Amino acid sequence: MTTTSTLSAPLPLAGVRVLDLSRVLAGPMCAMVLGDLGAEVIKVEHPRRGDDTRDWGRRVGSTETAYFNSVNRNKRSVALDLQTPQGQELARALALQSDVVIQNFKLGGVEKMGLGYEQLRSQRPGLVYCSISGYDRSGPEAARPGYDLLVQGEAGLMALNGEADRPPLKFGIAAVDMFTGMYAAQAVLAALYERERGGQGRHIEMALFDCGLMITSYYGLEALLLGEDPPRYGNAHPSIVPYGVFDAADGPLVITVGNNSQFQRFCREVIERPELAGDPRFQTNLDRSAHRAELLPHIERELARRTRRELLDRLNACGIPCGEVLGLREALTSPRAVDAGLVTQQPHPEAGSTPVLAPPYRFDGLRPPVRRPPPQLGGDTRQVLQELLALSDDEIAALQDRGVV
Repeated sequence: MTTTSTLSAPLPLAGVRVLDLSRVLAGPMCAMVLGDLGAEVIKVEHPRRGDDTRDWGRRVGSTETAYFNSVNRNKRSVALDLQTPQGQELARALALQSDVVIQNFKLGGVEKMGLGYEQLRSQRPGLVYCSISGYDRSGPEAARPGYDLLVQGEAGLMALNGEADRPPLKFGIAAVDMFTGMYAAQAVLAALYERERGGQGRHIEMALFDCGLMITSYYGLEALLLGEDPPRYGNAHPSIVPYGVFDAADGPLVITVGNNSQFQRFCREVIERPELAGDPRFQTNLDRSAHRAELLPHIERELARRTRRELLDRLNACGIPCGEVLGLREALTSPRAVDAGLVTQQPHPEAGSTPVLAPPYRFDGLRPPVRRPPPQLGGDTRQVLQELLALSDDEIAALQDRGVV
């Protein structure tokens, strides 16, 4: 059996229905995770403009983009105008047939549409309802819209990222949104597990700022212990030396010397500087961290004299973790990614096919499949309304004439 085989048995969340009322990234990421794990996910979008991210980044066909496709696999799209009473009624009917509802409307917006947790719980007590916002929904900034970049600045993430002699730097991806989506999915899974035992649902509240602060992790705790911001180390590690990105004669590579015995081998067998291995200033990692300014110039000079291939061979022979620094496309098309089945080609009615990342999970050694490619805007409206709400073709046509769907 090859590593690219995918799971054909029922997935863990098979039979769970998720109504995704969210848009942009954090909420859709949460819903996609649940879809990857087997849930049926129905994404509700505006009939004409759809999710904001359908207009962000590289276009795929007439309604999708690379940005949208990154967080919307394994979903169906239903186009409803939630500003109309009929659209709200249809969404409510779908919510009452769902196990999970995810929403990230501005404070009070979802209640105005009759889709708030308390409004649905009376008829669906087992509903697991997840609200995602920028800030604490019970705090003074509850009504303030939240954006990934804002929170990266306010949570201190930009302050820990980048080189020491350069300004604060945002992450290359929307890390706060993505972590919030993953944290939200974890909470939903916990609530579903609890519901299996007691039958009751939960209202989960997630804030981008809360999750952004959690991402600071050990850096954040160091700042509290130091009483000031720790220095930024760029591609180096704040606590382990040598550990980071280094320049060989023909390009960069990653070297991670994780313990003292590895450092001994590194000095003697990789860069052939045994005197560094015996220097009392560099005997332990704490010593090396304290004297990194004296140690690193020696290491950098020796690495710059050798090619990446020579260094990688020596490092691997010594059991020191190492690797190349690849370009993004190079990484996605590498044998490692291809053999693992991490990038799939999905059929597309306009583009012919389009790349879609596969779920990162494995169950019993097999990866869950991409059961549905990212949907076209409203592509599943008719089917969902007929299957779940038993609407006729004439009723759907009338809703279309009024711009509701």
